[in-house]
Amino acid sequence: MQQPIWNFEQDPTDEAMDETSFNLRAYFDRMDDAKLLQYSTKWSDEQVVTWDDNFKSDGDLFLPCSERDVDVTEYRRVLEQCLRYRDRVRHRAQ
Repeated sequence: MQQPIWNFEQDPTDEAMDETSFNLRAYFDRMDDAKLLQYSTKWSDEQVVTWDDNFKSDGDLFLPCSERDVDVTEYRRVLEQCLRYRDRVRHRAQ
């Protein structure tokens, strides 16, 4: 598997991080930029779940090797942090 150009997983944060937090950040690192840029804060939770297409029937993200479940609320919060991170990285690269 090719490593992503992003390193959101290791981007400093003031939040307390556990194994699941790092796994979720790594999940977003591997998400294609074109797909990530499709995301809209205006979408309903159901639209987000459908767009990602990796949520289980119980409503939590399928995230192997994680200690806890990630619901759509946490998913959206971290996804939006990832978008801001990528904007910073893109800006520095210009």
